Amino acid sequence: MGTGDIELSANKVFHEGDGAPPDTAHQISTDSWLQVGFILTTGINSAYVLGYSGTVMVPLGWIGGVVGLILATMVSLHANALVANLHEHGGTRHIRYRDLAGYIYGKKAYSLTWALQYVNLFMINTGYIILAGSALKAAYVLFSDDGQMKLPYCIAIAGFVCAMFAICIPHLSALGIWLGVSTVFSLAYIVISFGLSLQDGLRSPPRDYSIPGDGVSRIFTTIGASANLVFAFNTGMLPEIQATIRQPAVKNMMKALYFQFTVGVLPLYLVAFTGYWAYGSSTSVYLLNNVNGPVWVKALANITAFLQSVIALHIFASPMYEFWDTKYGIEGSAMNVKNLSFRIGVRGGYLAFNTFVAAFLPFLGDFMSLTGAISTFPLTFILANHMYLQAKKNKLKNPEKFWHWLNICFFSLMSVAATIAAIRLIAVDSKTYHVFADL
Repeated sequence: MGTGDIELSANKVFHEGDGAPPDTAHQISTDSWLQVGFILTTGINSAYVLGYSGTVMVPLGWIGGVVGLILATMVSLHANALVANLHEHGGTRHIRYRDLAGYIYGKKAYSLTWALQYVNLFMINTGYIILAGSALKAAYVLFSDDGQMKLPYCIAIAGFVCAMFAICIPHLSALGIWLGVSTVFSLAYIVISFGLSLQDGLRSPPRDYSIPGDGVSRIFTTIGASANLVFAFNTGMLPEIQATIRQPAVKNMMKALYFQFTVGVLPLYLVAFTGYWAYGSSTSVYLLNNVNGPVWVKALANITAFLQSVIALHIFASPMYEFWDTKYGIEGSAMNVKNLSFRIGVRGGYLAFNTFVAAFLPFLGDFMSLTGAISTFPLTFILANHMYLQAKKNKLKNPEKFWHWLNICFFSLMSVAATIAAIRLIAVDSKTYHVFADL
C-alpha cells in the first residue's frame, strides 16, 4: 500500500483500492502538524503532570530529578524521532506500531508489539481514571468532610464520564475543538498549581529535601522513579498518532515532535520543580493535595484536572477503539444506530473493566512506575532503536550502530530493574492499604 493509494476527503475514512475493505475505519492524513503537536502535548501536560513532583522529584532529589527530567526529554525525543522516520519505510505507510514491527520482523513481532502496546495503553488509561477520581474526590473534600464520597465511588463516576465521552467521539481526528478545550483545562490547573505552590513556598519555613528511605528501599524507589521519567514523555502509540497527520507525514511529524519537546515540556518542568521546591520530601503524589489557597480556586483546579483526564484518556484509548471499529466494520455516520450501539457496548465494557481495576488498586505512583517499566521502556526505547537498526543497517556507520546497541542494552537492563522495583512497590502498598482503598 503506497501513499498514492490513499483516498481522502473531509468526510471519508481511509480506503485501499476499489471495493476493498477499509484498512482502518478511522480517518487518517487529515490533521495539521500543529493539531498533532497539541495531541502529543496534551499527553505530556495531562493531569499526570500533577504527580511528577511526588513521583519523580521526591525519590530522586534536586540533582537526580532535574538532570533526570532533562535527560529523559532528550532521549525520548531521539527515540520518537527514530519511529517517526520509519513511518513510510519500504514505501509503505505504517499507521500502527504493530504494523511497523510486523513489516520489519514478521508475524510474531506484530503480535508481541500489539501485546506490549495493549498493556501500555490499558495501564495509562487505568491511571487516568485514578487521576480523574482523585481530582473529583479532592474537589468534594473541599466542600464536605463527611467522608461519604470515598475514592472508589469517585473513580466509578470518572469511569462513567470517560465512557460517555468515548461513545460520543468516534475517532482521534474527531477530537477537533476538544483539543482546544483540553489545552484550556491544562492551563487552568497548571497555572493554579504553580501559583499556589509558589505562594506556599515563599511563606513556608525551610523544607526538607532529603531523599526518603534508606538502603535497599531507596535503591528500589530510585529505580522506580526512572520508569516515571520515561512515562512522562512517551505515548507508546506514535505511529497511530502520525497516521492522522497530513502529508508529508514524516516532515510534519517531526515538527509536531519538536513542538512537544520544546514548548510542550515547559509546563511540566514548571509544575514539577515548583511543587518540589514548595513542599520538599513531603510532596504528595497528587500535588493539589498539598496546596493552600481559596477553596474556589482549588476546586477549579481539581475540576479542570478531572475533565482534562477524560479527554486525555480518549487519546490513549484510540488505538483500541480503532482496532475494534476496523475489525467489525464500524464506519460511516457516528450516530448510526449500529455504530452507536457498538460503541456503547464495546467501549463502555472496556472502560468498565479499566474502572474496576482503578478502584481495586488505586495506587497512582505504582501504576506510573509499572507502566514505564514493562511497556514504555520496551516500546519507546528498546524496540525503536532495534527497528531503526534493522531498517537502516546497510546505511549506518559503525559508530551509529554502536550507539543504537548501547541504547538497546542499557534500556533493557533498566526495564528489568524497573519492573522488579515497581512490583515490589505495589506489594508494599498492598500490605499498607486494602483493596478499594480510600486514599
